[in-house]
Amino acid sequence: MNTAIPPALIVAHGQPSDPAPAAAQLDQLADAVAQQAGGRAILAATLAQEGALGKALAQLGPQGVVFPMFMAGGWFTRVALAEKLRSAGGQGWQVLEPFGCDAAVHLLARDVLAKELQGQDPTRAQILLAAHGSFKSTAPSDVAFALARRLKSDLGLARCEAGFIDQTPRLADAQGFGAGSLCLPFFAAMGGHVTEDIPRALEQAQFAGRILPPLGLHPDVPALIADALTRATPVCAQTCRYSAPAAG
Repeated sequence: MNTAIPPALIVAHGQPSDPAPAAAQLDQLADAVAQQAGGRAILAATLAQEGALGKALAQLGPQGVVFPMFMAGGWFTRVALAEKLRSAGGQGWQVLEPFGCDAAVHLLARDVLAKELQGQDPTRAQILLAAHGSFKSTAPSDVAFALARRLKSDLGLARCEAGFIDQTPRLADAQGFGAGSLCLPFFAAMGGHVTEDIPRALEQAQFAGRILPPLGLHPDVPALIADALTRATPVCAQTCRYSAPAAG
C-alpha cells in the first residue's frame, strides 16, 4: 500500500431488498479499480448494507476520498452522503463528483454507441438513453438530457432521447423506436432497475430494438474511476473535508 496517497472508498446505494449481491459486485469493482491505481488502498461500501460504511471507514483511516458510484449529483451526493459519512466517523473525507457526472463517462457512452453503430448510417439511428430520473430533483434528468443531446450531436444521430423510470418522459411512453434501435441504460450496476424495470417499461412502449448492458459495467470503467481518483489526489492532499453548498 502507498501510504502517501489518501485511501479511497467507492460508495453506492446498493439493493435494500437483497443487499449482499450488490455489495459483492461493488467489492469486485473496488478490487479492479485498485489494480489500476498503483497500490492505492480502495474499498467499497453500499448504503443498503447496515454498518458497511462505518466498517470501511474504520479500515481506511481518518482521511480519504469518496467516489460516489451514482449517475447524478445533487442534494444526495452533496449533502446527504456527507452527513452519512460524518455519522459513520468520516468527518475528514472528501466527496468527489459522482460517476455519471464525469466527462470521461460521457465519452465512454459515445464510444460504446459508435462501436455498436459501426457499418450503419448514424443519420438513421435511433437511440434511447434509459435513466432513473426523480420527481424530487431535476439533477438526475439534467445529466441524462445533456448526455442525450451530446450523443446526438457528436454521432450525428437521427434520434437520441432520454427516458426515465421515475419521471416524465417515461420509458414506458417512448414511441416509435423500431427494430434497429438501441437502448443504453445509464446505470452504474446490474440491479433491479436494469433487469426488471427497464425491460418491463420498454415492453409497454413496444420498443423493438436491443437493450445494451448498463454503462457502469463496461470493462473500461475501473480505469476511468482510477483516473478520477488520481485527479482528485492533489485536492485531497490539501484538504479532505467536504463542505456542503451554501443555502439558496
